[in-house]
Amino acid sequence: MDDHSQTGGQSLGQSSRHSLSESLSRDIAEIDASLERVLVSGVVTGGDEQARPVIAELRRLSAEQGLGGLREFVRRLDLSTIHAVLKTLTVRFHLVNKAEQLEIARINAAREREATPERPRAESLFEVVSKLRAEGRDEAGVRELFSRLDIQPTLTAHPTEARRRSVLAKQGVIADTLAELHADPDGPSSAGLRDRLDQMVALLFVTDEVRSQRLRVEEEVNNGSYFLANTIWEAVPRIVRDVQRALGSDAPVATVPVRYRSWIGGDRDGNPFVTATVTRSAMGHLAELARRKHDGELEKLRQMLSVSDKRVPTPERLAASIARDESLGLVSEDSQRQIMHEPYRRKLLHMRAKLAESGADPEVYTGAGLIEDLEDIASSLDESGLGHLAARGPLADAIVRAKTFGLHLATLDVRQHSGVHERAVGEMLELAGVESAYASLDERAKLELLERELSSPRPLLPMGAPVGDETREVLDVFRVVGDALRRDREHVRSYIVSMTHDLSDLLEVLILMKETGLYRVGRSDDGSAVVESDLDVVPLFETIDDLERAPGLTEELYGSAVYAPQLAARGRFQEIMLGYSDSNKDGGYWIANWSLHKAEDALSRVADDAGVALRLFHGRGGTVGRGGGRANRAVLATPPASRTGRFRVTEQGEVITFRYALPAIAKRHLEQMVGAVLYGLHDAEARPESDMHGPRVELMERLAGASRDAYRELIDDDGFWAWFAAVSPIAQISKLPIASRPVSRAKGSVDLGSLRAIPWVFSWTQMRTNVPGWYGIGTALSAEIDAGRLDTLRALYGRGGKDGDGQSELGWPFFRLLIDNAQQEMARARLEVLEQYAAHWGPAKPLDMIRAEFDRAESAVLAITGQSRLLESNRVIRALIDARNPDTDVLNALQVELRARGQEEVDPQLSAAVSLSINGVAAAMQSTG
Repeated sequence: MDDHSQTGGQSLGQSSRHSLSESLSRDIAEIDASLERVLVSGVVTGGDEQARPVIAELRRLSAEQGLGGLREFVRRLDLSTIHAVLKTLTVRFHLVNKAEQLEIARINAAREREATPERPRAESLFEVVSKLRAEGRDEAGVRELFSRLDIQPTLTAHPTEARRRSVLAKQGVIADTLAELHADPDGPSSAGLRDRLDQMVALLFVTDEVRSQRLRVEEEVNNGSYFLANTIWEAVPRIVRDVQRALGSDAPVATVPVRYRSWIGGDRDGNPFVTATVTRSAMGHLAELARRKHDGELEKLRQMLSVSDKRVPTPERLAASIARDESLGLVSEDSQRQIMHEPYRRKLLHMRAKLAESGADPEVYTGAGLIEDLEDIASSLDESGLGHLAARGPLADAIVRAKTFGLHLATLDVRQHSGVHERAVGEMLELAGVESAYASLDERAKLELLERELSSPRPLLPMGAPVGDETREVLDVFRVVGDALRRDREHVRSYIVSMTHDLSDLLEVLILMKETGLYRVGRSDDGSAVVESDLDVVPLFETIDDLERAPGLTEELYGSAVYAPQLAARGRFQEIMLGYSDSNKDGGYWIANWSLHKAEDALSRVADDAGVALRLFHGRGGTVGRGGGRANRAVLATPPASRTGRFRVTEQGEVITFRYALPAIAKRHLEQMVGAVLYGLHDAEARPESDMHGPRVELMERLAGASRDAYRELIDDDGFWAWFAAVSPIAQISKLPIASRPVSRAKGSVDLGSLRAIPWVFSWTQMRTNVPGWYGIGTALSAEIDAGRLDTLRALYGRGGKDGDGQSELGWPFFRLLIDNAQQEMARARLEVLEQYAAHWGPAKPLDMIRAEFDRAESAVLAITGQSRLLESNRVIRALIDARNPDTDVLNALQVELRARGQEEVDPQLSAAVSLSINGVAAAMQSTG
């Protein structure tokens, strides 16, 4: 369908599909044909029609002469032509990304259709339940295991989604159109479908790819809630249905496995735009959206449940429930006149009225009340012999959604930097006349002072005390949280403390909670102190040093007399967050992952010894350098001690868009995650032995140390930062209006220390080098291979033989995950591209170091995995990478040329073209930070 014969060889379709599947190639051909029609038709203005012959020549030069062949040609291009090429290739990559998502959905659907009870689909809940039964769990055992799952994906607003909502919406229409065309490419509706496709493609050409202004936090809240209220809303009940079908039973599942959390509007660490007012607004928006979604569910049930009491007697339970509702006086008798003999419709009418009223008066209806009413309807139907209406279908789904989303949709977290709390508490202590130099006290003195204050019920601040703006804002946040909790206990549950270094960092939060009524000190009849606490206080360990110190700190925390009342008040439950970004930026890929693995194991054991129920919260980003990758594989690679069924993980930016843009992919993502946590819990109980064996740990420590040293040698080099700032597009990335959060923690100029991890990774991704996802492993692994330990490394990877502990040939999932994630990042890398960036901005030392380390890493990975080429064992991903490289090379060549022209500050058109090139490379790489 590329139609080369009609375009003189200047088709936008690639000459080779790089071994892509026939179905994906068909969709890409459909996309290319649409692009051709749109450009040839002249509908597109602004010179974009110039792109076709230029792209054809760029591809020819790249194929025949490599990246170097592009250099002279792009230098001769004028700005309008460059812009046209960038726009065309960016649009094409966005469309190809949609085609790949559709291919994933098709493959999943086909495998689901082909699955049988004897051969369930891989990584499905059917497969997991089958494995559990084969390993000795009966139906009751599986249900019990399932009831212990507490999985909480957490949406964040981190700036890793460069596309606008208007662009995403058009891509959604294009995806639907492609799916219809794929099903019947020559059918009677195909001409109309292609016309719709062309319209959407044309609109993409005339829509600004990059926002003109930064998003406001309120807009980020709207973006995140869009997915919650659509694909996520639809996907969660399907997971529960799958479990019921896998068990071969319609009996309801006692609990739901997944509940969503959000940081959007609550995460204020380094973001001055997230204020107490914004947090209040975010919770209000989520609650209003939840009410609208549940109202829609109740309307569906009203249409369905036209059961007449003339045909079926009304159960006493339902009659009593309706009588209680009528006593509220929210529904008039006249409005019930037509349905007096339809009790279920009367009940649902009252439920909708209570739901509407709850916005103004939360005491009228709660999430628990909604669940109770829906379960009353289900029980009444069952009692009347209509249980099949409750076991599956809209009512069963409505109950699952009520349990999952409540009347809050997603529970909001609040996060703030520990330094902000220290300053606020210090000011309060000074105003109270308790201590004038709190920040200068050593840790022991701080703890003694904080313990005294926490044991006293009195507030610190006198009435109307004049506090500074920062302290007032901190206290206002806690007051907003208190107001929200009085409306709905699920609005907020956790307060996360960034950069937790000491026990005092957590106790300071308790002081602030006590000041605002969220931590209340009382006395029991025997005179002992009794504490009520409304929030979990969650330490966030982010740096390598903090991860190393975390187990000792939490042991001190659990043994602390002053923290004991908080633990008791929260049911001896503690959540701990682990950061995957700053630890990588701090020490590199291998030591970051190893430090996290050790921390997960040690923190789990410390909590178990202290009788504390622990939930680890994994702060993963989208890329491998920030902890990204497939969540289900990551779960099964965690230490057995940490697999408790309680699992939290962040999802952000383009990861949210990829996982939740299409319903089929959203469901697949959830079933993989739920299945992994379910099987991981079972496996940890069946085989609880630690994976931290002596020689294995010694090997990993050597690898981590050598890898960190190699990484630090690169970034600590005297000329590195100046080279990186000149070579990379970091300055341009810092200006992109892709989120409300600044790219640096410091005001003014940006340096490596203050730079956030996201733009750090984003910059390397743009240069196609992905340094945070592999650098340092070449030096580390090569040293072990040179020392004669290749067989041990192969055994850990799972290639046979025995590892250093004499363990089995099956390998170590954690080690294999590290190698496979690194090789995927390396396979996506193109050092030739980095050389083009560096050719314009020297010196060459960091480039030489990166090139040499890559060669060492590639050689070591191939030796360990037994491949002749990176990702050889995953031919699908390898083919997709190969298919993308030619056009991505063109985008990089154009970006280098634009930046070399050096007039961005005075030429808005040039600056816009650079921004478009960044967006294009992000689309091609399918990742930013």
